[in-house]
Amino acid sequence: MARLRKFASYRKVERPYTRTSKFRKKSFIRASPNLKIIRFEMGDPKKEFDYTLKLISKTDLQIRHDAIESARQTSNRVLEKELGKMGYFMKIMIYPFHVLRENPLASGAGADRMSTGMKMSFGKPIGAAAQVKKDQKVCIVRVNKEGIEIAKNALKRFSKKIPNSYFISVKENKPVTIS
Repeated sequence: MARLRKFASYRKVERPYTRTSKFRKKSFIRASPNLKIIRFEMGDPKKEFDYTLKLISKTDLQIRHDAIESARQTSNRVLEKELGKMGYFMKIMIYPFHVLRENPLASGAGADRMSTGMKMSFGKPIGAAAQVKKDQKVCIVRVNKEGIEIAKNALKRFSKKIPNSYFISVKENKPVTIS
């Protein structure tokens, strides 16, 4: 199986190039890769919690879908173990829409037979990435007062698995009274 390229190849956020061809069948990316992200919402979505913690990005960049899934698994494991399955609500706020493409070029002996150079260089889809802007919410966790430190720890673990630097904001949810 082929290795993943380094993240530095895909870090920069730029407008995706879309092929425009005089032949209609060549004017789009035919296959979009399967996402590794299993779930975007975990815990109890219907329960009212006292506090909301947000993981907020400090800069613009792209995050690959496999990194998001890895971060989700580690932080969800912490929350589920400490607070139980219904003691929190976690939601991933980004979605990997951006299709990453690669134009494979062979190198070494016999490479002249396989590659076409830049003649047909649009590239094959190899993965997907979420484009994150500065000050955008990446993940939110809702917990009660006794779970704040556990949720902070879970969000720190989430941020360690994905590139970039982040900060955590804590906000108290005020109860709504209808009169």
